[in-house]
Amino acid sequence: MPHARLVRRFLIAGSSLALAAAALIVGHAPANAAPSKGGADCSSLVGLKIPAQRIGLPTTGAEVTATASVPASGTGPAALPAYCRADIAIHPVDSAAPDIRMGLALPEGWNGRTMMFGGGGYNGTVPSLTQNVPFGPVDQRTPLGRGYATYASDSGHQADPSRHPIPSLDGWFGRSDEALRNFSGDALKKVHDTAAYVIRKAFGRAPATAYFAGGSTGGREALAVAQRWPRDFDGVISAYPAWNAATLDLFFGRITHEFAKPGAFPSPAQQDLVARRVLAACDGGDGLEDGVISDEAGCDFEPETLLCGEGETPGATCLSREQVDAVVAADSSWRLPYRVASGEWGYPGFPLLSGARMSTPILGFGTTAPADPMPVTAGYGAQFWNQWVKHFVARDPQISPFAIDPADPGEWQRRISELTALQDVNDADLRPFARSGGRLILVHGAADELVSHRSTIDYYQRVERAMGKRATERFSRFYLVPGANHANFAPVAYSASYDSLTAMERWAEDGVAPDENQVVADGNAGADRTRPLCEWPAWPAYVGGPAAEASSFRCER
Repeated sequence: MPHARLVRRFLIAGSSLALAAAALIVGHAPANAAPSKGGADCSSLVGLKIPAQRIGLPTTGAEVTATASVPASGTGPAALPAYCRADIAIHPVDSAAPDIRMGLALPEGWNGRTMMFGGGGYNGTVPSLTQNVPFGPVDQRTPLGRGYATYASDSGHQADPSRHPIPSLDGWFGRSDEALRNFSGDALKKVHDTAAYVIRKAFGRAPATAYFAGGSTGGREALAVAQRWPRDFDGVISAYPAWNAATLDLFFGRITHEFAKPGAFPSPAQQDLVARRVLAACDGGDGLEDGVISDEAGCDFEPETLLCGEGETPGATCLSREQVDAVVAADSSWRLPYRVASGEWGYPGFPLLSGARMSTPILGFGTTAPADPMPVTAGYGAQFWNQWVKHFVARDPQISPFAIDPADPGEWQRRISELTALQDVNDADLRPFARSGGRLILVHGAADELVSHRSTIDYYQRVERAMGKRATERFSRFYLVPGANHANFAPVAYSASYDSLTAMERWAEDGVAPDENQVVADGNAGADRTRPLCEWPAWPAYVGGPAAEASSFRCER
């Protein structure tokens, strides 16, 4: 597939400036691909067969199962062109395994670019093809709105609400080896190759530039394509990535066991109390009390201050010893007491005592303690562990989530080790991706309650050790956003709104790397404030001026 990095040497300075200006509105077109004047012949694609030999990993081929012509809609940032939506099934080798189902949007006026979106949780549904990139700008068009051909998949299985009311928590597919391999990464290659084939058939030419964007599980998938197929994508945007997925599952198991202990689970009111006390202690550490803890690593909160005093009853004003110990365990780094095949050492804990809220709906720690059977009102992590134990580890839907101790799994240790080798996407040597011209933007919220930003720091430090800091800086950027949580899930102190896509386009296609003046807006309704987007390990410190303006802050280390 032709890549923009092979042709950008032919750009002249004047055209580069013009393209950069156009990018402020809808993104600039790749240098070697004029926008398509018309759209794809939608009806002619129905029944199109994609040969198995055109897909880079084993399948029995694929086919377009349905198409629909979608009219143009929306205005401003919500504007979308008319497009053809193609639904595609990629067939497994194992006849007992489910298909990979994917969607592909082929817009009128295609700009020659493609965007593959990652999924979330255990996947199981085809993500929206009209969505923005994770932490994307609320005042700019989405990739499809900019003229990208967009595509995404369910990663090789279909969630069923009769098994779990939250589709991303349905882990039944783990009992199929092929479905599990697809979820762990294989589906990414199969979907990419299938999309490239259909796009070429639809437009008569191959994509000029290919990008990938995803958060959480999708962030893991973004790092997976950079590690495993370094020539497939020109640029990768990875947000709050659950890259060490199996090891994170083990940490979910640890905190599930901790919060299930008698008297250990804090009520929603107590969870809010923890967040308020931490904010009161650390909010002003950046020079401004604004509801955001900018220097998360510098937040030195003493959890013992949460304890009930003599004569106090645990409730809305204080926590019991058991509750404080459970919160501290969830916040603290945990080392595995045995070796696993992926080589992972453990997990660094969630920043609950430095800015993350436990009480975020759905993604937080829930309103009731973990139990067997696992209640839907338990935390997302506890439910994730429950599914992993039943379908990935034991492959027995009747087993209790408390039957396996993540610190001492006994007969299950070998299976757990095998799963880490499959699910932990932890290759830090990204030299093949960098050598092929690939660009990586990593972004994570420092108040993430579900995938710890400390884990992303760990991975980025490994990349720096493997490649050297200067080589790492030449192809990647890593940003932390203070106050931002997992996927901007409301309520959130700072809803990250950053135009990473335009930054990526200019870097991958024009060779213009993101400078030190990147800005992240607060996308919360009516917030109207900006902050400098600081490269890790820096954070925005207030130096004076209007509190809502990025120019009133500087990045401190």
